Amino acid sequence: MESLWKLVYLLEPAPVTLITTAVAVTFASAFRALNYGKEMERNRDLSEASITLDRSQALMIPVMSSFSLLLMFYLFSSVSQLLTAFTAVASASSLYFCLSPYVAYLKSQFGLADPFVSRCCSKSFTRIQGLLLISCSVVVAAWLVSGHWILNNLLGISICIAFVSHVRLPNIKICAMLLLCLFVYDIFWVFFSERFFGANVMVSVATQQASNPVHTVANSLSLPGLQLITKKLELPVKIVFPRNLLGGVVPGESATDFMMLGLGDMGNLLPYFCRSSEN
Repeated sequence: MESLWKLVYLLEPAPVTLITTAVAVTFASAFRALNYGKEMERNRDLSEASITLDRSQALMIPVMSSFSLLLMFYLFSSVSQLLTAFTAVASASSLYFCLSPYVAYLKSQFGLADPFVSRCCSKSFTRIQGLLLISCSVVVAAWLVSGHWILNNLLGISICIAFVSHVRLPNIKICAMLLLCLFVYDIFWVFFSERFFGANVMVSVATQQASNPVHTVANSLSLPGLQLITKKLELPVKIVFPRNLLGGVVPGESATDFMMLGLGDMGNLLPYFCRSSEN
């Protein structure tokens, strides 16, 4: 009875917000993926950017994820700045992908003129697309400077939606097989990895902070305002909310404690949901 009573903490603001956000992201990702699938049917160039997994590729996802997890567990400090730079690029492109349909809708609703202004990588860019790309880059730059958890969540959600939209599964059988493999993957790395590696690999990787390359460059150049740039960053591979979301600190806990949920925990059911909705 006492253990059940402890579940009351789920009714506190931070857990409720975390759960609500996770559910909202799940449905938003599925909705965007289905709409993007319809766009790919009309535009062959978009279909070339997506990846349809066969059985062997689906089986390799947990294997490669395990390898990446171990790599970050042992070598995170060595590759953290490179990982941060790669994540920044992926975050900007993902945020652009998520916002572009809404920008296109507003453009059509208000009849805005949108001439082509340049070409990049054999593709033409309109003026509004260029402004959107700049805006997304500014958001990523703000995250690199401040490391704020709200920006971290925004970029993490964008990456989740973009990943689900671009990775396609051809049938229910492969979906079920992938979900089973990911279930075993999660169970092992969360609950049993400590027996083999001396520490909880999943939690250790998820809670590590990466070195901020912006701070490193600013420090080497002795740029003004260095104290405003965060030294460490939470990578947007999870959504986080402070336990004292409304300002009250829980007794015995630090004001900087966060609740977190990995993007993979939200994404595991998305392939099946998307595929089932298509059928």
